[in-house]
Amino acid sequence: MRVAVFVDGANYFYMQKKLGWHIDACKLLDYCRSFGDVQDAYYYIGTGAPPEAQQQAYLSALSHIGYSLVTKQIKTIFDPHTGDSKQKANLDVEIVLDLFNTIDTYDMAVLVSGDGDFERALELLRARGKKFKVIATAGLVAKEIRSVCGMHYVDFADIRDEVERVG
Repeated sequence: MRVAVFVDGANYFYMQKKLGWHIDACKLLDYCRSFGDVQDAYYYIGTGAPPEAQQQAYLSALSHIGYSLVTKQIKTIFDPHTGDSKQKANLDVEIVLDLFNTIDTYDMAVLVSGDGDFERALELLRARGKKFKVIATAGLVAKEIRSVCGMHYVDFADIRDEVERVG
């Protein structure tokens, strides 16, 4: 089984906060190897311009582990009604494009995200005869994703012993 891994970096970050422990990106790839031969692994993340030193070190480590990085500059969005600003770098479109542009290179896609925006993409992967797994965590996985996944959903809490970063 040829496997491709697609990590939504923003979701990955918030899942760790929700879980209260850190996921080891290298151990995550090792876990994904239990599904088959990992052909590619992509990590999607918004970055500052230029990235802060700590983030740059993390991104460098990811690429050495084997992830291909897909980055987009973080934008500050100002809401004139509330006066609030928030920073955002939505990479959902890039993830979906890569799911389909690389579809001939894998038999199973592993999506690390609980974002409901991926519901239709997962339905279309299934229609194209592709297998998939979604890895997320309770409280940060949309009901639409849970409905599409069924038994193909993996909760990080259930695989903590295999993927937790120690030390």
